[in-house]
Amino acid sequence: MVDEASHSTLTEGDYVEFAVAGAAARGEYHCAGCGYGVTVHARLPSCPMCAGTRWEPADWSPFTRARAGI
Repeated sequence: MVDEASHSTLTEGDYVEFAVAGAAARGEYHCAGCGYGVTVHARLPSCPMCAGTRWEPADWSPFTRARAGI
């Protein structure tokens, strides 16, 4: 498996704000450590796969699933 994160380059203005376990949140998030995805409606948990505590908001678009079928 290729680790895409190690091949990407950040340009000025590229910034990802992470949320931490226990923070109030609503939506889809991915663990910053292992990439495990969760959908939350109250508070972010610790990651059940790696016990990580940092979460990255998932990119969301109302057309995400529709484009996947193209």
